Amino acid sequence: MATLHTPRRRPGRPRRDDRRDTAQTILRVATALFARHGFDAVGVRHVAAAAGVDVSTVHHHTGGKADLYEACFARVFEAERRAMEPALARARERLDAGGEGLLDALHDVLDAFVDFLTGQPETTGLWLRRWLEPERHRGLDERYSLPLYEAVERLLADADAAGVLREPHPRTAVRSLVWSVHAHVVAVLGGQAGPAADGELRTFVHRWLDRMYGT
Repeated sequence: MATLHTPRRRPGRPRRDDRRDTAQTILRVATALFARHGFDAVGVRHVAAAAGVDVSTVHHHTGGKADLYEACFARVFEAERRAMEPALARARERLDAGGEGLLDALHDVLDAFVDFLTGQPETTGLWLRRWLEPERHRGLDERYSLPLYEAVERLLADADAAGVLREPHPRTAVRSLVWSVHAHVVAVLGGQAGPAADGELRTFVHRWLDRMYGT
């Protein structure tokens, strides 16, 4: 009977899982650095040192600095999409079924967004630094923020058209809440908001939703 042997890796060749872990570590570290210091102040060498790898490894996994920067936005967008889409899908189902329970579903959408942004505050830092220079890095908003915002806007617009709720300005409504939550995260990170701030924010946004769309 032939003896079975476990195939051995070539020396110096990392396992596929190791390569994936290394790439994720690089992106996690880079996201935190870009969120705190901005694009210009962070070099590939800073990212490599913080991730515990060499510069060539960063280039291998992510390309150049601009590619790495965009990959950070793609990373946080994918996390936000996973957090938001189930609640958005449920809200859309409520609307398509006639609108009963839509307001409750919108509260769930809002909770999903607040949970995500307060749980991953580096997202706020990343976006605020990008928004300070709107002429640079064009296309990031279209790829990594607008798809989710516009999904909520379409939901509100369709609900308005169906007579389920009244919202003549869905874009303004969505962005007002988005910026309110971002501002809260900034206050927390800057030490300007105390331990009760999260609860106060959540109470405020839910009260706003009820007053806007409640019957």
